[in-house]
Amino acid sequence: MSKQNFFLTFAIVVLFSMTVLIMFGDKGLADLNILKKGRDGLAQKNEMMMQENVILYRSIERLKNDPGFIENVARQELGVIGQDELIIKIEKK
Repeated sequence: MSKQNFFLTFAIVVLFSMTVLIMFGDKGLADLNILKKGRDGLAQKNEMMMQENVILYRSIERLKNDPGFIENVARQELGVIGQDELIIKIEKK
């Protein structure tokens, strides 16, 4: 085997090893893809939480300032009825 062939083979082996190391080694491209997916998932979760915070903030403001909204919440969540209302229960046979 000539010296030139030896160096060419050595260079190919080194380049192949470096490529494998870059792709699959610690902090390589495979880890980068996993981290990107995790980041994207966190960004989506963050966006959902921000939207939920806006909805909750609006509900808080309405609970502070809107008697009709307070009455509606009391009716739905607590089963409260008005003073001039009657509850009629119908039994099924």
